[in-house]
Amino acid sequence: MAQKTVETPLHRRSVQVLNPEVARKIAAGEVIDRPAALVRELVDNSIDAGATEIEVAVEGGGSLRLEVIDNGIGMTREDLDLCWLPHATSKIRTIEDLSSAETLGFRGEALAAISAVAHLEMVSSIDGREAWKLNVGPGVSGSGAPRIEVAQRQRGTSVRVSGLFDSIPARKKFLKREGAEANLCRQALIDKALAFPNLGFRYLNGGTLQLFLPPVETFKDRFSTTVLREREGTFLHEISTMGDGFSVTLVVGGPELSRRDRRAQFVFANGRRIQEFSILQALEFGVQGWFPNGEHPIGAIFIDIDPALADFNIHPAKREVRFKDGSSIHHRITTALRDFFHRRGTATLGFPTESPQGSPSQVGEYRSPEGAFPHPSFYRSGAPIETTYGEGETRASRLALEALLEQPPPFPSRPVIQAPVEPLENGASEVRYLGQLFNLFILVEHRQNLYIIDQHAAHERILYNRFIDHPPPVQELLVPIPFRTETEEEDSFLRDLQKNLEELGVRLTQEGDGTWRIDALPAPWRATDSETVQTILALREGSENPVERWRATMACKAAIKDGDTLDSATALELAREALGLPIPLCPHGRPIWKKIEKQELLAAVRRT
Repeated sequence: MAQKTVETPLHRRSVQVLNPEVARKIAAGEVIDRPAALVRELVDNSIDAGATEIEVAVEGGGSLRLEVIDNGIGMTREDLDLCWLPHATSKIRTIEDLSSAETLGFRGEALAAISAVAHLEMVSSIDGREAWKLNVGPGVSGSGAPRIEVAQRQRGTSVRVSGLFDSIPARKKFLKREGAEANLCRQALIDKALAFPNLGFRYLNGGTLQLFLPPVETFKDRFSTTVLREREGTFLHEISTMGDGFSVTLVVGGPELSRRDRRAQFVFANGRRIQEFSILQALEFGVQGWFPNGEHPIGAIFIDIDPALADFNIHPAKREVRFKDGSSIHHRITTALRDFFHRRGTATLGFPTESPQGSPSQVGEYRSPEGAFPHPSFYRSGAPIETTYGEGETRASRLALEALLEQPPPFPSRPVIQAPVEPLENGASEVRYLGQLFNLFILVEHRQNLYIIDQHAAHERILYNRFIDHPPPVQELLVPIPFRTETEEEDSFLRDLQKNLEELGVRLTQEGDGTWRIDALPAPWRATDSETVQTILALREGSENPVERWRATMACKAAIKDGDTLDSATALELAREALGLPIPLCPHGRPIWKKIEKQELLAAVRRT
């Protein structure tokens, strides 16, 4: 039996130019892929039009009907006659204007894309006396020409989109269920509201008001009302920093608001929400050491940058941006967060803070210079950093602590940063060793309080602090440890890190063609050759600063382990040092000890 020959499309189809209508609908899909894209594009136009109040209403998840109403500057009849055409825009005139465009939209794609895949109706007025209505899109007329007629409305514009993708069933079948699409529309509006807290927003679904966001004064206030639950805003902080040609406002939650995923992290650049991993990485780097293992901060990063230093024209929906100097922005964010959390921690714990000039300073008045941070940054820059904090941060920290102490969260996923005991120099004899529990916890009594101390976490933090203040001696290896990398990216990473690791006592030599060797290690390092190599290569992974991650790993490997039995003298000395730590968290963010007051124990057995 003869085999049947299967002819591929490549063999039987020649190249042809697409029909203009087909090409227009395909291009529209790059900008309008679902109802939430309508919200994004139309709300952008409302904001660009100077609107102070914007309402979004959806039905059928937004594909049946979606309407955006604003009180902006409005449009004339001549504007309506042109606005739906491809690349019709009032926002740029020449190619040079792209480098200075300060509006959210500028390419003139949105209305053209919408009219290619849905029925578009616009009513607009510039003065409230004269208004015009535009109808355009599939099914408007046999010729496909738009209709413009006299209408009535106050100053501003209403845009109604109906029957999205009705003319393209193949695309419509990939939409989610109505409820899911409606939620995406709501989130798209929240994204805009977060970036413009001075504007008012309303969201209606099926005629029911589901979201009302009046104007507020700060990014922190808007984040609190849109992302957080009631009372959680107490643990929210707003930080500002700036660099050459840009400024950054950071809204970040403390460890009390940590999450197990990154869904509550946002990045905005000039009012647009963007997908930028390196900026989110800066957020994680900046709070390292203050959050428990596996937990992530919530927050938003608002970047205001000179348009000449950023290219928003690399993505059809402007979800991505190319920064001219992204590393500088990364550095400013990381160092500002590190400085703030260190100062917040010491202020919350009752320690006085010092300004760079040496005089006592409130957190809200602090200006942070380069190098004034407790942990050296892997990223270096010679320019000074200017950092300010929102008013009342010291008071907010105190209120947050009080709220935590009233209702302690579950241990250990929400560590309570409690005030340290009184200085032990004058009361060392008052620390009484009680014993060791499970070969894991040290139990001590101090001033009618019971302290349960994690022996490994405590020793780890003590060693970590010592390694920062006094770098350990370097041990030359009699027999160097050879290893090979698998990719050029690993070689590049090690070359970039080589100098920083040498300052920590790790000396690497590249022999070429992916071959490396370790010639020296810090004296306290405790690991096999293979573990050492794996640890160095693994510094490339994760969100932590590689240098601090190495230091934390070195402290972890050198510290007393869970299960180690301690004599009473060693245990007592470790307890005294642990209770005197200014920040009672291990380098990975876990709490070192738990305090139980005498009154708590009496109440537990009803001896009050």
